[in-house]
Amino acid sequence: MSSSSSLSSNSPCAACKFLRRKCQPECVFAPYFPPDQPQKFANVHKVFGASNVTKLLNELQPHQREDAVNSLAYEADMRLRDPVYGCVGVISLLQHQLRQLQMDLSCAKSELSKYQNLGGMIFILSLFVSISVIRTVRISRVK
Repeated sequence: MSSSSSLSSNSPCAACKFLRRKCQPECVFAPYFPPDQPQKFANVHKVFGASNVTKLLNELQPHQREDAVNSLAYEADMRLRDPVYGCVGVISLLQHQLRQLQMDLSCAKSELSKYQNLGGMIFILSLFVSISVIRTVRISRVK
């Protein structure tokens, strides 16, 4: 945040530059929309409107604002990429992928358990063969 503050003292924040107004020292946008990220504010403004974002930020505690702006910026970006579903489309896709991966993991565990059981059976069979060989050797020695 210190790098964006130093940038904002030399030039207006991205919001004020976009809105073509003088960036005041108490500008609510300046800490969150640095001059080197103009598209971030442009997207948020296009989706939510500068007035609504100003009202929202002023209603929040200062320590909550950065998270709010990051959420707004992400939602705006997703809404512009997918106007119908926005973030919900991404969330649905990720949930579908998660379910698919959980099913794949379950199948892999099932396959692995077959081999583990087979490995145990091979060990038991090798014990039986060893015991049979020992018995055969003992029997042949006795004769």
